[in-house]
Amino acid sequence: MEFGLSDEQKMLQESVKRFVEAQVPLDRVREIAETRTGFDTQIWNGLVELGVTAVLVPEEQGGAGLGGFEAALVQECLGWGVVPAPFAATAMMAPVAIREAASPEQQSDWLARIATGDVRIGVGLAEVVGAREGAELKLQSGKLSGKALFVLDAQSADHLLLAVGANTLALVDARANGVEITPLNGIDRTRVFAEVQLDGSACELLGGEGNAAGAIQKALDMGRVALAADNLGAAQHMIEKTVAYSLERQQFKRVIGSFQGYKHMCAEMAADVEPARSLVWYAAHCQSAIPADASVMACHAKAHLAEVCTEVANKATLGHGGMGFTDLLGLHYWFKRIGYNRQVLGGPEAVRAQAAALQGLAA
Repeated sequence: MEFGLSDEQKMLQESVKRFVEAQVPLDRVREIAETRTGFDTQIWNGLVELGVTAVLVPEEQGGAGLGGFEAALVQECLGWGVVPAPFAATAMMAPVAIREAASPEQQSDWLARIATGDVRIGVGLAEVVGAREGAELKLQSGKLSGKALFVLDAQSADHLLLAVGANTLALVDARANGVEITPLNGIDRTRVFAEVQLDGSACELLGGEGNAAGAIQKALDMGRVALAADNLGAAQHMIEKTVAYSLERQQFKRVIGSFQGYKHMCAEMAADVEPARSLVWYAAHCQSAIPADASVMACHAKAHLAEVCTEVANKATLGHGGMGFTDLLGLHYWFKRIGYNRQVLGGPEAVRAQAAALQGLAA
């Protein structure tokens, strides 16, 4: 079977890559990282103008009507440039959940706003991925109370999409009464997750109470694919930086890339990443085209890329010698992005256990 990119998909990827190279240089990433917001209005507006926020929105709601594969290609480019933007939550996870759970009226409203970039949505699924003591949301008389942990991109969001238990989804205005958003310190300052405290806050249920179990799972699957694609792009960038450094740095009057041991290290990184690319692309393809395999492939992609890219990050950093740990080169932004992606929405061990259960290999 031939599985590659169409001309249109190549054009999409090339246009996003050009935008990242031109608008999100390393110095800009440093500036945004210092703000600890994980967001920049100019970058977000640029992505909206490219049309990438509309990738998963159907044409009847003003979107591009594309699939999970195209969305993952965009996220791969954003990972390559370690771009501070809430694309995964707003443009990948939220549209999938809304399309699956919301009423036709809700879909027309929310999907159109996502496509035009008029709304940014933080997503909180921690109750489903791994519940923590003291973190629970309760719905009473149409109001939400309680605490949601690790809400993705909450600080820059206009609205929050929160899982209430395992089968209800609620949209909450981030500026509503009783909503308190507290950023949580993480290793990746280009991405922000937060603790959200609610005290009798008004909310809008998607499709009614108790009818969103399938939507929650689809949003979780898409989120895991997004993180795997982000890792893929970040690892590719670290390999490129390492190869370029090997052709400049000299020891004993020779570039270090001419030494056999260094060549082997670069070859090992490339050999690990290229097969992983096919895994990510297929997992993304399944989200729209092969629903029966969507969950298990999302688990496999998330777990495998977490481990492969962690190894690539380690080798690439060490391959730069002492310079690899300095802020001058900025490799630590990609290193930390990969570390962040490893644990969010389930670490490799937990996600592999879920994959085993889905395949009937474990309880």
